[in-house]
Amino acid sequence: MNWIELVIVVVVVGYLAYRMLPAKGVKSVSSEEVQALLSKEKATIQFVDVREPGEFRTGHVPGFKNIPLTQLKSRLNEMDTERPVVLMCRSGARSQQAARTLVKQGFLDVRNASGGIMAWKGRQEK
Repeated sequence: MNWIELVIVVVVVGYLAYRMLPAKGVKSVSSEEVQALLSKEKATIQFVDVREPGEFRTGHVPGFKNIPLTQLKSRLNEMDTERPVVLMCRSGARSQQAARTLVKQGFLDVRNASGGIMAWKGRQEK
């Protein structure tokens, strides 16, 4: 491997590692914490599932609204920057991307459900 290939590999690995890091200002919450928030603070928190509609229809957490990551920027008007937001996806990666977007757009309290729907142990709706 020559030095150009090595530089490319390092840049790609660095970029992927950066994407996996929690976004600055984003709190990671467990499945259990999400369940507690849903039961206690459902009226004050915005719960958003950023998976695609087909994924959402196969099973989602009751109380979560579907705003796919691909539509998030164009649908920001459906959300309140001053209210807390809990994001969920399949594994936590897309919701981490969504969290970065929301923080950049001025959202004050953004939380990412770690492990996503795969870690969810509660009831799901279809």
